[in-house]
Amino acid sequence: MGHGRGRYRALVRDPRSQSAPFSARGVAPSARQRAEKPAGVSRRAFLGAAAGLGLAVATPRGLRSPLLVARDAPRLSGPAFTLGVASGDPLPGRVVLWTRLAPEPQTPTGGMPAEPVSVRWQVARDEAFGKIVRQGKARAEPDAAHSVHVDVAGLEPATDYFYRFIAAGEESPVGRTRTAPAPDASTRPVRFAFASCQQYEEGYFTAHRHLSEEDVDLVAFLGDYIYEDDPSDGKARRHEASEPTDLAGYRLRYATYKADADLQAAHAAHPWAVIWDDHEVENNYAADRAQRDTVSPAEFLTRRAAAYRSWWEHQPVRLPAPTGPDVLMYRTLAFGRLATFQLLDTRQYRTDQACGSAVDIGAPCPDVDSPDATLLGDSQSRWLSRALGESRARWNLIAQQVMVGPVNFAPTLPDGGIVNLDQWDGYTSARGSLMRQLAKLAPNPVVLTGDIHSSWVHDLVAETNDASGTSDRVVATELVGTSITSSFPLESVVQGAVASQPTIKYFEGTKHGYVRAEVDKEQLRADFRYVSGIGSPTATIETGASFVVEAGHPGAQPA
Repeated sequence: MGHGRGRYRALVRDPRSQSAPFSARGVAPSARQRAEKPAGVSRRAFLGAAAGLGLAVATPRGLRSPLLVARDAPRLSGPAFTLGVASGDPLPGRVVLWTRLAPEPQTPTGGMPAEPVSVRWQVARDEAFGKIVRQGKARAEPDAAHSVHVDVAGLEPATDYFYRFIAAGEESPVGRTRTAPAPDASTRPVRFAFASCQQYEEGYFTAHRHLSEEDVDLVAFLGDYIYEDDPSDGKARRHEASEPTDLAGYRLRYATYKADADLQAAHAAHPWAVIWDDHEVENNYAADRAQRDTVSPAEFLTRRAAAYRSWWEHQPVRLPAPTGPDVLMYRTLAFGRLATFQLLDTRQYRTDQACGSAVDIGAPCPDVDSPDATLLGDSQSRWLSRALGESRARWNLIAQQVMVGPVNFAPTLPDGGIVNLDQWDGYTSARGSLMRQLAKLAPNPVVLTGDIHSSWVHDLVAETNDASGTSDRVVATELVGTSITSSFPLESVVQGAVASQPTIKYFEGTKHGYVRAEVDKEQLRADFRYVSGIGSPTATIETGASFVVEAGHPGAQPA
């Protein structure tokens, strides 16, 4: 599949040791790349010499890049770019670049002055920035936590670029990004990965270090980027602040996560498409309802507004800055004629979970079949129908949060057994509507799912008769990726239940990692990539299982 990272070594600084840069592991650059670099001069030596002499770097267009040390730069209390750099939401000629200035990330202000700071940005065709193609200035504003979102236009389709920021006399780590193919492109395979659920306290983000070395066009992160829990004892690591409920609290929590060196490496290596799930606000929230109705809807929306704002401040997304509790996050990313990603939001518009249960798992009640129960809401559901109907792509990839395929965790129990009421099993009428949309509108639909901290492959069917999985025609495949670190407590229970449910093609509940995939005209191949453990920052990785979906034949088969 040609997934060796090969073409790029992400240069980032480990925030735990600001004086010691490190490189992501990878193989040697290609001959083309070696030819593009100045002979006999390393990137670090070249930039170090320029900075030391106060020189500007000439560009091939006769422009001059900014001085690496700006004369009017403000004095900061420490390194500016402790939270790294990122890119996201790639289009054929555009991509969003992100960073946040935070010399003291675990303080309410990030250690920044209460004033805007000018940030220069550069995009180049080469890692040494000898061929700068776009550059400009942005303002890091205090009311956006001194974050920067630059939507760079005028780029070439399906092209690798390198980017960096310069502020307060300091150069950021270098990131690599890649634009999407042209709208009519259909020959080159599209490679992507998807991941979710990174509970900081439960382990190291070593999976992200390995993800940084993959050769992919996009990383889709499907939610639970942070966890809102209070700090816990006896874990591998510890949250540095109490459970967030306001903007300052969420900013501190994101700073803890974004400072992780492995997560920074994965962001610096690839463009991401990020969506949220529940832990970005509160576990199992539904629209304006807290998990256990511990606060009024009005109070909860105040918390949701703070959480959404901080999520936006810390992600490379092409979305307007939120000013309240409502953010239109669902969107489409097209990769030529081959693949289109529909990015969904199953939290903001959903009705409350059925059956009055304060926990995820419970016996189904009549409310799970209510035609009024929804995960997407009316507007998003209509948008999805239009987006699928207008898609010209051979593959339609629906990236969303909670498991669609039916799973009965205790099928031998009376009264319907036990299901997860937070998933589509708690919204069966809405699931039936989604299946009809996929069957009617979308060629080769594949659903990409996170949330459940375990790996699954499902056949999705046009109609589901009951929670046992008895089904009619298969219309789509669901690939459920495991977590980066978050644990799955029901592995032994599920292992005994899946054998009697024929739409479940694969389950693995103990391992952590991500899914790497490639689509071409003939098939989609998915590799479930697992680290050897989350308790060590040096864990290795391997492929634990691989599945193939053939174009025109929904349903996955072992590769």
